[in-house]
Amino acid sequence: MAGGPAPPAPPETRPLSAMLLIEQALNGLQYGIMLFLMAAGLTLVFGVMGLINLAHGSLYMLGAFACAAVAAATGSFWLGLAASLAAAAAAGALIELSVIRRLYARDHLDQVLATFALILILSEGTRWLFGSFPLYLDIPAALSGPVRLPGGIDYPLYRLALIGFGLAVAAGLFLLIGRTRLGIRIRAGEADREMIAALGVDISRLYTLVFALGAALAGLAGALVGALQSVQVGMGEPVLILAFVVIVIGGIGSINGALVGALLVGMTDTLGRALLPVAFATVLPPAEAGSVGAALASMLIYIVMAGVLVMRPGGLFGRA
Repeated sequence: MAGGPAPPAPPETRPLSAMLLIEQALNGLQYGIMLFLMAAGLTLVFGVMGLINLAHGSLYMLGAFACAAVAAATGSFWLGLAASLAAAAAAGALIELSVIRRLYARDHLDQVLATFALILILSEGTRWLFGSFPLYLDIPAALSGPVRLPGGIDYPLYRLALIGFGLAVAAGLFLLIGRTRLGIRIRAGEADREMIAALGVDISRLYTLVFALGAALAGLAGALVGALQSVQVGMGEPVLILAFVVIVIGGIGSINGALVGALLVGMTDTLGRALLPVAFATVLPPAEAGSVGAALASMLIYIVMAGVLVMRPGGLFGRA
């Protein structure tokens, strides 16, 4: 996917050894974890606030630009990463206070139109601030180069670190939602927002916190992926489409579903791009096998989504 955190595909009809298959599986895992960071905030916002936020991809883009700009100014990727979290969370809180708060009582069409307008505003504002040319993030020196895995597989250390870091963030998010007072309020707000408001919970503040948390997760994903690709205006829209696919598969409002759906989409897309051209090469000429396999691989996640919805219309972990 152009603009998304997709790992590079292997040569179209290159024979798949066991080592290459494991490498592609790791790429799919890393892809899925990054999609989870994007989709978790989106499903939180929709589940708790009932809001369709098309501008979520723009917050992903803002995080990437903030990281690239601060890293270029300071020479530190880690300061850039912190800046991506702060900038995306601050932008999310500001957007919620100034625009989104006026949309809760409106129907979904108004929400779609308003958040689509935010995409245009944030894209043009970013272009005005940073220019039209892409920015580039260098992988930190401590995480550059390959690492030798069991079985003799050389795998990029940065991608391996993304898997570990993403899983740690996912664990922290599960603890936040499941074990803290804020998490209890978030889950209660998802179940019955009128009741918790009647019990004295400041629902407006809760909504702002949830939106800022979702924005911070999106910005973090954009910053982490920005070291693997160029940082450019519009990079969030293709990822937003995939994030919606993830939450539809997993079930809207479910963090567990977002994780399972993201891993399913990441593995399906990555392994599909690796395996289908090779499979078609057994019955078609190499050039045709590559094009047919690539075309079918690009549709595979939507086929999986349709299959899940046929069996479970509410998603894997969603309510009916």
